[in-house]
Amino acid sequence: MKSYYLHLRAFSCDQCQGAVVTGSTAVRESDIQRETEITQVGAICLSCGHRQNEATDPGKTRDFPPVLWDPPKEPLTGHAASAYLEMLNRENRH
Repeated sequence: MKSYYLHLRAFSCDQCQGAVVTGSTAVRESDIQRETEITQVGAICLSCGHRQNEATDPGKTRDFPPVLWDPPKEPLTGHAASAYLEMLNRENRH
């Protein structure tokens, strides 16, 4: 039975030292298998809005335990779809 997980981590923003939150989703086919279908969902500073994908000081990164998450029941539409497309376009520019 497939299990879906949400992973979150936080680190300091290079611009304002605020909290940058980044996340990803992943799938496990069973409890003993590795995660597959890992999808990055982006990163943003909660204070200034800077989109910083990686921590420049890795020692200060906070990784939160994975959370079991239900998969979406419907295809992405509206705000979720536009946020996803924005993330894809941002990755293609770099």
